[in-house]
Amino acid sequence: MKLILFGNDHQESNLPAIVQLIDGLLARQVNVVVESDFYRYLNSSRHTLSREVQQAQAHDLPGDIDAALSLGGDGTFLTTVMWVAQLGIPIMGINAGHLGYLAACSLSDAPEAISELLSGDCKVQLRSMLQVRCEGVEIEHPYALNDVAILRQDTSSMIEMETTLQGQPLTTYKGDGLVVCTPTGSTAYNLSAGGPILEPTTQCMALSPLSPHSLTMRPLVIPMTSVVSIVTRTRADYYQVSVDGEAFTCPSGSMVTISEAPIKVRVIVRRGHHFASTLRHKLHWGF
Repeated sequence: MKLILFGNDHQESNLPAIVQLIDGLLARQVNVVVESDFYRYLNSSRHTLSREVQQAQAHDLPGDIDAALSLGGDGTFLTTVMWVAQLGIPIMGINAGHLGYLAACSLSDAPEAISELLSGDCKVQLRSMLQVRCEGVEIEHPYALNDVAILRQDTSSMIEMETTLQGQPLTTYKGDGLVVCTPTGSTAYNLSAGGPILEPTTQCMALSPLSPHSLTMRPLVIPMTSVVSIVTRTRADYYQVSVDGEAFTCPSGSMVTISEAPIKVRVIVRRGHHFASTLRHKLHWGF
């Protein structure tokens, strides 16, 4: 089996465990590839990687990768998705960050979880993504596993977001912005905005206004097959669009279109994994 490892460069306290994890994989005759930026970070520490470890550029990955390991928090997982989802490579999240809601296990549990992966004793869930288009703006990474957010830019005044659903007028949201999320992303920005929690494999998306000017503006759940078009007007020249945290600007009065992406993310989960237990653990329900 060939695995590729992604990570971030803020893991000083985790370095011994990460190097030990890599050495354990090599001892089991696993071909280990490390994304080049993460490779340089690991090798610049006092822990030197084995010469058996290969490295690869994120934009030019080998074609025979069996799975990706994301070592970090949810941000690292989303970065990994950005590079491997279109290649159909399944991803296992190993939480070496804070909340790690997308992770299959913690760093301390990683050897056991990886043993299950190597023996084929894991499940793969297909997670829907959103595709975003903005007229007149080229988007380098147009797919979101978590969410697309329309936000204010260079103004404290509210923005107006004229929204249509399947080509039919829906409403004009007025406030600080609007979050459109997948079920996977429902526990991220959407949750902070008061939006609903959605089971990750359901085929729907949610629209949640940010600080709406009217109390009648409530979160809305719609089918994943829906097409949402948003024309945003603001007193500033531009407004901001965030795609899984990667932000760019669009001119005031332009249209952003959000729909189901043509690709899905293959997320590795452990046997016995259940959505209810994840909520209880991560959100401290029932404690």
